[in-house]
Amino acid sequence: MARCARFSPDGRLVATGSADTSIKLFEVDKVRQMMVGDGAARESPIRPVIRTFYDHMQPISDLDFHPQMSILISGAKDRTIKFFDFAKSAARRAVRVIQDTHNVRSVAFHPCGDYLLAGTDHPIAHLYDVSTFQCYLSSSLQDNHVGGAINQVRYSANGGLYVTASKDGGVRIWDGLTARCVRAITGAHGTAEATSATFTKDQRYVLSCGKDSQVRLWEVGTGRQVKSYQGAQHPQMRCQAIFNHTEEFILCVDETANEIVVWDSLTGDVVSRIPSNHVGAPRWIEHSPSDAAFVSCGSDRSIRFWRD
Repeated sequence: MARCARFSPDGRLVATGSADTSIKLFEVDKVRQMMVGDGAARESPIRPVIRTFYDHMQPISDLDFHPQMSILISGAKDRTIKFFDFAKSAARRAVRVIQDTHNVRSVAFHPCGDYLLAGTDHPIAHLYDVSTFQCYLSSSLQDNHVGGAINQVRYSANGGLYVTASKDGGVRIWDGLTARCVRAITGAHGTAEATSATFTKDQRYVLSCGKDSQVRLWEVGTGRQVKSYQGAQHPQMRCQAIFNHTEEFILCVDETANEIVVWDSLTGDVVSRIPSNHVGAPRWIEHSPSDAAFVSCGSDRSIRFWRD
C-alpha cells in the first residue's frame, strides 16, 4: 500500500513510500513516455523506477528531497528519519539515520538544506541540525499544540516560517529562526484532526485540511479564514489538500465518493470531480511543483500519475 509521495524541487523525480517499508524513486519523463507511447513503445523496456530503497522496519509516513543535494529523506513509524543518496545506483540502504523518540509522521527540509523538521506523535515539532543531528524543541511550552500528534510540518518558500497541523484540530505558524509561534489557529478544524497544512508561494496564506471534511485558506498575518472549499468528504483518512503548480486550483480526495475534487482557488467553486480509478480512495495526492501533473497513492497498492 502506497502511503505518501513527494516530487523533487525541479519536478524531474517523484518518490513514493509504502506500508511494506519500500521507497521507490521514479523518473517523471519515463513515466510520461509510458503514458503517451504507442503500442511498440509501451512494450519496450521503459523502466520508470530508477531506485528502490529498503531500510525501514515499519511503514513510511512521509518523504522529502534535499533542496540542493541528491538526498532523499523518509520518516516512518519505526521512529527513524533516514537519508538515502540516490546518486549512487547500487545503494539500497540509508547513508545516515536519525533516531527519534516518537513515531515520525511528517518530514520537511528547510529550503537551505541545513535543517529539517519532523512532526511526530509528540505535540512539539522536532527541529534537527542536518550536520550534527542535534534536536531543538520550542522553549515556549504555552505555544505548543495542546495534545496529540503533529500530522504535518511544512516550511514556507524562504524558510522564514513553518506550519504544523495537529491531531488537536489546530494549525500553528512558527518563526523559522526562533521556533516561536507567531500565529495560533486554535480549532482550525474544530475538534477534528487537522491533517495537512501548506503555505502559498508568496507565504501570505496557509491551506489546511481536516477530518471535519473542510479545506480552509487562512491569512498568515491575521489568522483569519479567507476561504473554505466544500464538497469533499474525508472523515477517516489523513487527506492532503494541495495546490497545483500555478496555485490556480486546489485538489483533495473525497474518500466517500472515491474522487479527486478540484476547486478554483480564487472562487472556491468545484471545477472538476475526477474518479480516482483506485480500489478504495487514495491515501495521498501530490502535485508536481513545475508541471501540470500529480500522483495519487492508493490502498490498492497502485500509484497513478495524472496529467491536469
